Amino acid sequence: MKPTLFLLAAGMGSRYGGLKQLDGLGPNGETIMDYSIYDAIQAGFGKIVWVIRKDFEEQFRTQILAKYEGQVPCELCFQALDALPEGFSVPEGRVKPWGTNHAVLMGKDVIKEPFCVINCDDFYGRDAFMQIGKFLSNLPEGAKNQYAMVGFRVCNTLSENGSVARGVCAYNEKRHLTDVVERTEIMRINGTISYKDENGEWQPLEENVPVSMNMWGFTPDYFQYSEAYFKEFLSDPKNMENLKAEFFIPLMVNKLINDGTATCEVLDTTSVWFGVTYAADRDATVARIKKLVDEGVYPNKLF
Repeated sequence: MKPTLFLLAAGMGSRYGGLKQLDGLGPNGETIMDYSIYDAIQAGFGKIVWVIRKDFEEQFRTQILAKYEGQVPCELCFQALDALPEGFSVPEGRVKPWGTNHAVLMGKDVIKEPFCVINCDDFYGRDAFMQIGKFLSNLPEGAKNQYAMVGFRVCNTLSENGSVARGVCAYNEKRHLTDVVERTEIMRINGTISYKDENGEWQPLEENVPVSMNMWGFTPDYFQYSEAYFKEFLSDPKNMENLKAEFFIPLMVNKLINDGTATCEVLDTTSVWFGVTYAADRDATVARIKKLVDEGVYPNKLF
């Protein structure tokens, strides 16, 4: 069974200042996610699923989905603030949904095969899709508890225009992930890559430390674990009192690998990330895509 590509597209892109998911950056108005989908199809993916906000469904169908008709099967699902397990309600004053793993949960009714989760506004590169596609395609039928993530070298994932959020990873001799810590501020300071720790202090980070760019490979059993753990997350008073608390993918993966339920292989890649974390990143991203088109890596018109 061909794997599915699951794109997280429900965020507004607060630092970028608009719907960057729909921003045309290629020579014919292609979005970053168009390049991800093109690469995924080349890597053997057979279906595309997006999680979006319901309020821009019409624009999304017109501007995005229409171009894929006849190319690859597509489906939508929706992330909403009040999409909570029975018995739970939205705390007063909360306005933001519950984070990346909450978004992943929205796909449980439409994804029944191994799947890769990505951000829709990150340019991951062909090799990254080849690595995760190969891993998922090679899983035996009915496989469970065998996950993967693509580990990018942190030096290849920075923005020149501000800090970035990355999951900093460690793995064992089998290349199985042993820990992933979400660092919400990473940047180069006076030539050294650094992250801000829990005390607000800047700490150095080695150039080649693998980081998560939210490119994960899962099997459908992951949804069941996520549903159960989300209830635990919501039952913790501090997560309900903190109106910005988020149910991150690394939080879920950490639990599963630490309690021995699952393994998560860290896949190496030669790909270099780029994207539009900030509005100032846009011109450089347009230029990099044009260079790849000029070099023949991508056709002038994707779809």
